[in-house]
Amino acid sequence: MTFLTIGHRGVMGVEPENTLRSFVQAEQAGMDAIELDLHLSKDGALVVMHDAAVDRTTDGRGLVSEKTLAELRELDAGEGERVPVFEEVLDAVGSPLQAEIKDVAAARALAEVMLRRDLARRVEVSSFHDEAVAEIAQLVPGVRTVLIAGRWGGDVVERAKAVGAATLALNIRRLTLEVVEQAHEEGLQVIGWVVNTQDHLRLVRALGLDGATTDYPEIRRAGRFTA
Repeated sequence: MTFLTIGHRGVMGVEPENTLRSFVQAEQAGMDAIELDLHLSKDGALVVMHDAAVDRTTDGRGLVSEKTLAELRELDAGEGERVPVFEEVLDAVGSPLQAEIKDVAAARALAEVMLRRDLARRVEVSSFHDEAVAEIAQLVPGVRTVLIAGRWGGDVVERAKAVGAATLALNIRRLTLEVVEQAHEEGLQVIGWVVNTQDHLRLVRALGLDGATTDYPEIRRAGRFTA
């Protein structure tokens, strides 16, 4: 399998996360895919932001779900960037995307965009929520899905299989060879996150991972050599 390097929220180590600026930089750096996060605004817009609240990444305060898109547009998301919606990212870059559903309610809105724009090949969908992975798979025929976990039990591979995920994205600091081998035996790919150091890259190689999510563009070049 080809080793994949995925830009985490663009390249958030050097640009404001989940902004068009960050995504364009990730594409220019040659990332194999770009990861982003999705929430729904108060008026149903598919907003690109990691947290449920705007406080950490913008100059505003409050929950994304309690603000209209117009209100979110008024916020500075870093370096003068504005909070984008999903379709703006689709138009700004041509790279494959990994869209993470942070809010289960966003699954249906994402499915509508994917069906309308025929994105099953370009956009892989990920989530920590098993039900969101299962729902998007049902709504978008042929979509590739990823189950994410930061902490997990011995059933994580079975969970991925149960919801039809083709890939597991797991916390590199908790990942073991046993889990990787079990996943590979079941035909699942395993991506490690977040891989930002040479030590992490050595671990990626030792575990035989299929790819890594990173905050930094230079990890792609080093990862090609390491993996």
